[in-house]
Amino acid sequence: MSRIRLLTDEELPERQLEAVLATEASGADASVMRATAHLPELFEAYFKFYGPNHDGGCVEPQLKELVRLKIARLNDCFT
Repeated sequence: MSRIRLLTDEELPERQLEAVLATEASGADASVMRATAHLPELFEAYFKFYGPNHDGGCVEPQLKELVRLKIARLNDCFT
């Protein structure tokens, strides 16, 4: 369970709602997006940093995601 309440579609600002819906439509999990949307400036800054770091570099994004999920499970984090 999240420690930070995830915002519903109705609670999301329009710009964040578009990003969340696009992410979910692709089959990806948008929990982090829904959590950071409590502070729109954090949402923008986090994903401006996260996107290039997740998609770039010498390690495949799929492996990075598997590592992220493993770390989350080891820390009892389910988002």
